[in-house]
Amino acid sequence: MAQPLSRNQASKRRKSDGSLTAISERSDGSSEWVDGARRQLNELCTSRGLKPVLSISRSVRGKVELSIRPRRPGNRIVLPFDWCEASWGDCYVRIRNVYSTAIQGYNLVEAANLTEARSPSGERNWESMKAAFKEWKTTADSAIKAVTWAHSYEPVISDALKLLTGKTPPLMAQPLMLACVKDWRSGSRMRKIRVRSLAQFLNYCVEQHHLPDAWAAPKNLKPLIGAEKPSEAVNQKAHAFSSDQEIIDLLGSLPDDETGRRWRDATMLMAELGLRPVELLHLKVRIDEMSGEPYWWCTYRKKGGNGATEPRRIIPLPLLSTDGELQQWNLLQRWRAVDIELPPLESGNGAADRWKTYFCRRPYWLSLKQRAQEVEDKRLTAYSFRHSFSVRGHRRHIDAGSMAMVMGHSLQTHCTFYPWAQKSSTEEAFANAHSRLVNA
Repeated sequence: MAQPLSRNQASKRRKSDGSLTAISERSDGSSEWVDGARRQLNELCTSRGLKPVLSISRSVRGKVELSIRPRRPGNRIVLPFDWCEASWGDCYVRIRNVYSTAIQGYNLVEAANLTEARSPSGERNWESMKAAFKEWKTTADSAIKAVTWAHSYEPVISDALKLLTGKTPPLMAQPLMLACVKDWRSGSRMRKIRVRSLAQFLNYCVEQHHLPDAWAAPKNLKPLIGAEKPSEAVNQKAHAFSSDQEIIDLLGSLPDDETGRRWRDATMLMAELGLRPVELLHLKVRIDEMSGEPYWWCTYRKKGGNGATEPRRIIPLPLLSTDGELQQWNLLQRWRAVDIELPPLESGNGAADRWKTYFCRRPYWLSLKQRAQEVEDKRLTAYSFRHSFSVRGHRRHIDAGSMAMVMGHSLQTHCTFYPWAQKSSTEEAFANAHSRLVNA
């Protein structure tokens, strides 16, 4: 890279015949070439029918500093060119390209980032960066599973790469992200997943592969995700059953064949232990070192934005029928005696999907779902057994912190996604305070 002219060098200019001639030197260390450079900038503006608005000066580090009027944040940048005549030719080409972008409505900082994205040196191997990001997400960072990559990352990143390698590729992150989610309903869960996954990829490329800041995803992703219109909202949240009796009746409706018995046992485990469907594959029995008693243990680690949950001990909450009979299913004893054989849960799209596939062919389940939707505006799914476990615990006066621990999530998550936990704890706290006051 060319260096700034020294004071002695700046006082002379070499003619075409090789001889040197003295030139004037300004107090800021510049020479006559600066007058010519500034005339070029004025001509650049007037050639487009605009008033001269560009100006250059020497930065404190001896680089070319470019500014544009009006003076406002983002309209001053330092270019990577030395303040000297030898660098001016390349510098002018960069300024011309930046200015061409700036007059389209961008400030100088944005225009410079976009210009760098367009430049030949900015050509990138997006496929190699995608491969590196996949390795990072599946082996480092939160180490997501292959099925999570295939569902949440692969589709949107592949769509982005098609746009980036097309004839008119986007030149910065936001238009690329908008183009990749335009076909998804504003505020929908899948649109949120696509925005967040693509944002992670782009930020990784900026941080690890040194792409220009123009490719960094916006810090606030809410405008890209959008808000769902009330008239278009689809209730995706699972609700608890109205009573334990509904679960008992559902289990009793299953056929008494090998397949039915397998799914009945799997569902009983989900209901009595409050399991996520996938946790059926991570269920074990341990022996307490102090008492020698067996207990349930779940090794599943649910991964999320705040890390992974820890393996945990699970304490059963037996169901209660409407006539007050506590259900004694003896699941722990049967598990230890190898008397429980689970259905195939690992094929397809996972345990929850396999459960849904089987139960969506069961007439009682379909009628139960329909009645819950029409009468109570509730949505029943495989996770409804887990939600009912939470309700059952709070009805038996187990505090929210203990329920959160046994269910394998934080107290904040418990109170956010199981609102009756917070409501019941609050009501119980006030009821206890009132009782103490009355009995004082």
